[in-house]
Amino acid sequence: MPLKKVNRKTQTHSPFAYDGLSRVIHERARLGVLTCLVTHPKGLPFPQMKKLCALTDGNLNRHLQVLQEALLVNLAKGSDRERPQTLYRITALGRKRYLDYLAVLEQVILDGAPAAKTSLLEKSS
Repeated sequence: MPLKKVNRKTQTHSPFAYDGLSRVIHERARLGVLTCLVTHPKGLPFPQMKKLCALTDGNLNRHLQVLQEALLVNLAKGSDRERPQTLYRITALGRKRYLDYLAVLEQVILDGAPAAKTSLLEKSS
């Protein structure tokens, strides 16, 4: 799917500020957690997320707290085969903020790709 250029009329003075790159999402582990949850809309239990994101218990727990405080992730308690289970899910706000974040990353790629191609061509000459 080709990338679409974002309308930048509002950023005429600082076109490379990328204000949409939220620090809450931009941290590598939290980006991984949100990507994991957006690809599993029914939610995931803690141990499965820990494995998929390659995080320790403490790291995952802390990043989930930050995402919950930002209202991007919530948890639902239930049971699986008569055993208590906690599932983490991305919220509607979390999904929107994640997709907005991806749009800004796409713009970063569009802005930087021509310079990267030029640099590669100059090196190969």
